[in-house]
Amino acid sequence: MLKTQAKYHLGQVVRHRKHPFRGVVFDVDAIFSNTDEWYAAIPEDSRPSKDQPFYHLLAENDESYYVAYVSEQNLIADQSGEPVDHPDLPDLFGDFEDGYYPLHYQLN
Repeated sequence: MLKTQAKYHLGQVVRHRKHPFRGVVFDVDAIFSNTDEWYAAIPEDSRPSKDQPFYHLLAENDESYYVAYVSEQNLIADQSGEPVDHPDLPDLFGDFEDGYYPLHYQLN
């Protein structure tokens, strides 16, 4: 059954369940919308179902900033109350407040 509602929202800070990074949601795909090559590169025993929301994140870890594409099953809400330092955040969002980033612009 296809899940039609995303658990996380734009501007929300989330963490990966298994890998040490966190990020801010800046886009959501209702179902997997990346390339077959990207999907095939995930070890088979770790591949998430394509029939769930996938999130585009402005992500960070201890070493770098990047854009991540993560299935809903592999995310949890970040409860640290700490802001994310990704340098592209000001392009899309306002200042961190009450645990999330408000959108600067209305997106489609």
